[in-house]
Amino acid sequence: MSEEMRSDRVGEYLIPKVQEEFLFDELSDGYLGKTGLSDILSGVPVPIRKSGISQGMTTLDIARNMAYVIGCDINFKYKDNYISYIKRMFKKDFVLPLLNEGVDYADKDDYESACIIFRACIQIDPDNKDGFYCYGRACKDAYENSDDEDYLGRFKAESLEAFEHLTLMAGDFDMGFYFLGFGYLNMGLYIKAKLTWERFLELSKDSELRTEIEELLSKLHEPCKIEEGYNHVLGGRFAEGIEILEPYRDDPRFNKWWPLWYYLGVAYKDISEENKAEEAFLKVLAISPSNVETMKELANLYKAIGNIEKENKYRQKIVIVENNMELDRQEKGELTSSMS
Repeated sequence: MSEEMRSDRVGEYLIPKVQEEFLFDELSDGYLGKTGLSDILSGVPVPIRKSGISQGMTTLDIARNMAYVIGCDINFKYKDNYISYIKRMFKKDFVLPLLNEGVDYADKDDYESACIIFRACIQIDPDNKDGFYCYGRACKDAYENSDDEDYLGRFKAESLEAFEHLTLMAGDFDMGFYFLGFGYLNMGLYIKAKLTWERFLELSKDSELRTEIEELLSKLHEPCKIEEGYNHVLGGRFAEGIEILEPYRDDPRFNKWWPLWYYLGVAYKDISEENKAEEAFLKVLAISPSNVETMKELANLYKAIGNIEKENKYRQKIVIVENNMELDRQEKGELTSSMS
């Protein structure tokens, strides 16, 4: 490949589809010579759908198969060759019908296939704002229809990144800011959501959507205030953070938010309020039992106060949780590698 391997947070869910759906074979030297494609496809295997193996393939079939493969695997070994073939044969005219194909998948609730098609579009034409918009929406639909925590987190981050890129490349596209605001909201980034939706209101003339966003903005005052408290703690301004966050300890609207207790715990620990810090960190684990960072904070807290038994208890829990996480990563990595 002509570029370095790119990080791919959702590839492990999409790459297996390559092996499921395709076989690979090289085009004959005679065909490549006749069509003038030897410079880009000589020695390069092209994908053939298993369902169409008994039928002949047109140049369009080859291009569509190539697009699907690079949509599954953005680091596919022959990605650059495939993109060169598509651009030579079809120029940018190829992307619009490909976008429509992705929309068809999304309309059928096949969000992963939609993601694959839209990922292909933005690789073939990185300046296509519709590709990023559709990809962000498809990722959003994918995670909203999943209960798997890892899957949800990865597609949520992918959607957010797509909409962020879209708003940077198309600063006057109101719907980019509309969906980016929801992305920030879902990540608990309330201040960013507020600023993003304020930009949407500056751009949009859609009265129904404007009313929706104005209502949501009216509910963001306290979440933004809580996030301000987090930022004080992160900045080492512990007293200011505690002053903002403490009133929400008994507020049923917010006291099930584990970050509220985590940042209170960090702040209490740093002003030597060990009992309050312990209480706060234990609240986090009651809400988020596998929260490793909180376990580390507790272990360090117990070490500081000389409670070796409890320190060892949490050190052991950390090892177990991290080992389990590493095993999960290895299993997924092995599966992904076997499909590449």
